[in-house]
Amino acid sequence: MEIRQPCRFPLMTSPGPADKSSAFFALNPKVAARTPLFCGIMAGFGVLIHTMPAIPSPIPTTPSRLRRFACMMYEGVLLFGVLFLADYLFDTLTQSREALMLRHVRQGVAFLAIGLYFILCWRHGGQTLPMKTWDIRLIDRNAAPVPLPRMILRYVLMWLIPLLAIWLVGRLSAATGQASVYSLIVAAPFSIFIWTWFDPEGQFLHDRLLGTRLVNAKKPANP
Repeated sequence: MEIRQPCRFPLMTSPGPADKSSAFFALNPKVAARTPLFCGIMAGFGVLIHTMPAIPSPIPTTPSRLRRFACMMYEGVLLFGVLFLADYLFDTLTQSREALMLRHVRQGVAFLAIGLYFILCWRHGGQTLPMKTWDIRLIDRNAAPVPLPRMILRYVLMWLIPLLAIWLVGRLSAATGQASVYSLIVAAPFSIFIWTWFDPEGQFLHDRLLGTRLVNAKKPANP
């Protein structure tokens, strides 16, 4: 009497959920021996399982301008404390008695203090405290953490448009002869939003140049 060997499915040997299917069919040799066509069908089924494409992860979306604006306002509150501490240490170490003493050095210290605040926060999950509050995260174009050199360059480049806006306010004040025009300087930090209306994803100019992104950190609720 001829004894037929049970069909095997070598395609279902990798660890994972497919092992359960392979074990199920291997435990039914009688069924497989009776119907050779059954083996072919099941082998094709195994190929189908292993060739099915993985479900792509959802593409992170850009936070709204309103949320980013609110985040910037919150950052301003925290930066007041950062600058106060940096200025206090500077005055203590230099024995400065007024804000105009060593003015340019003082501005450099403030620039470094703000940069240190942002970079240290971005290094820990790509978020500052306001960014955590408003569910905003900094990542690169591959949804990976941003490396330190690019964080430093991002901080430097984020000043370009606000500094240009400050310069334009100064030129406008000189042209009109009205010192009150300088009050417009308070809007200079928010001039970075101008580019977002031209960017296809609504990102800031410095993020577009460096390949970084601000995305929604809050995961969508399960349906």
